Amino acid sequence: MAMTPKDIRAALDTLIDPATQKPYTCARSEDTIRIDGGKVRVEIELGYPAKTRIDAIREEITALLRTSLGVEDAEVIVTSKIIAHAVPRGRKLLAGVKNIIAVASGKGGVGKSTTAVNLALALAQEGAAVGLLDADLYGPSIPRMLGVPDAQPASPDGKTFVPVRAYGIQALSVGFLVDADSPMIWRGPMVAQVLEQLLTQSHWNALDYLVVDMPPGTGDAQLTLAQKAPVTGALIVTTPQDIALIDARKGLKMFEKVGVPILGVVENMGLHICPECGHEEAIFGQGGAEKICADFGVAFLGALPLERGIREMTDAGNPTVVGDAHSRTAEIYRAIARRVAVRVAELGKEMSGKFPNIVVRND
Repeated sequence: MAMTPKDIRAALDTLIDPATQKPYTCARSEDTIRIDGGKVRVEIELGYPAKTRIDAIREEITALLRTSLGVEDAEVIVTSKIIAHAVPRGRKLLAGVKNIIAVASGKGGVGKSTTAVNLALALAQEGAAVGLLDADLYGPSIPRMLGVPDAQPASPDGKTFVPVRAYGIQALSVGFLVDADSPMIWRGPMVAQVLEQLLTQSHWNALDYLVVDMPPGTGDAQLTLAQKAPVTGALIVTTPQDIALIDARKGLKMFEKVGVPILGVVENMGLHICPECGHEEAIFGQGGAEKICADFGVAFLGALPLERGIREMTDAGNPTVVGDAHSRTAEIYRAIARRVAVRVAELGKEMSGKFPNIVVRND
């Protein structure tokens, strides 16, 4: 009996995508199967960027077709398509931006900015168009972390900004606009105004994701972003220690109260491995972030080690994902980035632009 697309689909349904924990045939867009004599063509479209894994996915599917169905001539095409996802009611998508990801923490000193930078770079390495907005107006560190502390964004009309390019991503920070030693002595309303201007008066160029590095806490900047911007989702960065976890819970609750979906929690500065003897020690404790995730029903996105190299490379403007791209730590960042992208892909599709406005009048 001749092989049919149904047979191939049944075989593909047994192959689980480790990023989504679902069969590849359950990707956001439908798979396409064609049979021409003895040749089989399979097209899989992922809803998240996976440039570093596409070859492995293709080989995995090809091997399955060969071993399960005896297909000798298989053409497997794997692509990614990132779409804009639903935003809070009454908000419009930001011009040139499909999805906004807020990276937040309840307190400072947990490695939030380092995580945001490496997350943005990892998403770019996976094939996405990425922007990075430094919303930490009192302590803008992104210019130095990206190795462009002296760069200045262009302003073609004196009112709007063109983001700086670094490591293949678009970046904008108040740190590009003021002297590095100048303190930002601003009250809340000024912070809100500047953040809104950086968001809306910038020429973001066809971004799949805009990663926003939030200041620590739950203050004016967080409320401004939640109320003024179409935030797709937020992720919380914490360390395992109890003090950090208390504040991480507050940050998580804040985003829930303003209707921003929680993409998950990243645990930073976890296990320390001695470079001399290999002894492992959880200096700041362990299991705290996973407990928060269980308590709130959100995803645990991954844990990063307490590692000197992460700090050294970030201080040098050469973050781990680009500075040591083949390291275990860089792969952890990329795995977290894929999980974040999958969580975004699982959110509802943005459809507000597909329907006409309806006005009801009483004449």
